[in-house]
Amino acid sequence: MKKVLCLFLAIITVFGLTACSGGKVVKDLDAIKKAGVIRVGMECNYAPFNWTQSKSSEDAVALASGGYADGYDVRIAKKIADGLGVKLEIVKLEWNGLTLALQSNKIDAIIAGMSPREERKLTIDFSDPYYESELVIVVRKDGAYANASKLSDFAGAKITGQLNTYHYKAIDQIQGVKKQTALKDFPAMIVALQSGSIDGYVSERPGAVSAVSANNDLTYIQFEGSNGFKTNPEDVQIAVGIRKGSDLAESINPILAKISKAERQSIMDMAVANQPLSN
Repeated sequence: MKKVLCLFLAIITVFGLTACSGGKVVKDLDAIKKAGVIRVGMECNYAPFNWTQSKSSEDAVALASGGYADGYDVRIAKKIADGLGVKLEIVKLEWNGLTLALQSNKIDAIIAGMSPREERKLTIDFSDPYYESELVIVVRKDGAYANASKLSDFAGAKITGQLNTYHYKAIDQIQGVKKQTALKDFPAMIVALQSGSIDGYVSERPGAVSAVSANNDLTYIQFEGSNGFKTNPEDVQIAVGIRKGSDLAESINPILAKISKAERQSIMDMAVANQPLSN
């Protein structure tokens, strides 16, 4: 009996130590340094955060699949790569494939306008935020909702958002709304809006500014105070996605900390100004 008790106590101790250790640290930094390149995944289809263009430019990064990636995320990714002392490789992926690509080691990080929401933290980790915005609704200039000023004005409106995003979930805050099927990306939502199949879509403000700049038949509704969406900080913050237990955050966070709020806004302003004038 004494031997059984000792064995039981030993097992409890082992499990207790394992739990306290927090699990094995994933040494991504060593692998990235050895390879001399960090592979960053993004849609390249979400201006001004990221987009694809046909021609090279000062800030654009060539894509293996053809064309060049540019945008706010690309410029932040370049700063991170420079800070780590490695080259930057942009991997163009659909939004729904980003997390799986990270978990399967096809990419080292996600820099794609992704919010560090609690449900995402169950499967991946995040850096400190590198941008913070607000939610707005993009509508047609000549539409019935062009003069809306509060969420309640959208009762009866056909509203959508991007698949698997907080934007789409936030639609539930609009009483009486006709929530439409989520669409895969922002170009698809712009086409749906212009064709009249929807009355509007939820977006972060930079994405709305980008859409309006490229499409003069659109505008966006920005809400004041309690008239708009209720959000938590992680709903509107943007952060770098990394593997669970990865040591990358220890190196990425100091790099991000060196980018002042004014510089971040300046980078976003340049991204909006330089976006391609096409969907």
